[in-house]
Amino acid sequence: MSLKVYQYPKCGTCKKALKWLDEHDINYESIHIVENPPSKDELASLIEKSGLPAKKFFNTSGKKYRESGMKDKIKDATEEEMIDWLASDGMLIKRPVVTDGEQVTIGFKEDLFEQTWNA
Repeated sequence: MSLKVYQYPKCGTCKKALKWLDEHDINYESIHIVENPPSKDELASLIEKSGLPAKKFFNTSGKKYRESGMKDKIKDATEEEMIDWLASDGMLIKRPVVTDGEQVTIGFKEDLFEQTWNA
């Protein structure tokens, strides 16, 4: 199984996730989320497969999220609007986003990784 990991090299959470994957000998393709953010279609697919609402894909602790007033914008936004915003700036996306094409995790929680990626 090879995973796609959308991550940001300076992100501490991403570093922990990649370290966990390395320690468990899980192959992955590392994708710089700012230089190569997922497209609108990819995001729509990731959101659908994750089973989570689109607003869960926002990096709510990020500077860009706060500076652009996203908290207020996403309250009444459609999923399509949220996908447009996420696709426009990789820094708005909660990371890492990990997928094998079927399953999707966002962020890093060791128990979730254990359950999802170490099967």
